[in-house]
Amino acid sequence: MSEPSIFTRILEGEVPSEIIAETENAFAIRDIAPQAPVHLLVIPKSAEYRNVVELAAGDPALLAEMIGLANSLASEHAGGDFRLIFNTGPAAGQTVFHVHAHVLAGDLDEGSLGG
Repeated sequence: MSEPSIFTRILEGEVPSEIIAETENAFAIRDIAPQAPVHLLVIPKSAEYRNVVELAAGDPALLAEMIGLANSLASEHAGGDFRLIFNTGPAAGQTVFHVHAHVLAGDLDEGSLGG
C-alpha cells in the first residue's frame, strides 16, 4: 500500500495547513507555491482518484462538487473570474497523485494559456 498523499495528511491533521473551505466530499487550501495572486487547491477528501480523468470516469458528481467549490472560492476571493487547472501526469506538471484542481485568479498574464 502506498503512503498517504500530502493532501490526505493535511486532511487528517498530520501536516499543518489552513482548510479555507469544505464541502461534504472536498476541501480547499492555499497553494504553498502560488503562481497567481489567488492560487487555491480544491481536493477531494478521498484519495481514490489519481487524476481528473479517473475522477470524471469514476465519480462525475464529485468532480461537479469540486467545480462548484472552486466557483464559490473564486466568487469569495476574486470576484468570480478564475482559471481551473488539473495537471494530469508528470509531464504535465502533476507532482501529487491525488487529484486536485488549481484555482487561479487575480492579475493573470493575458498571454499565458489564453483563449
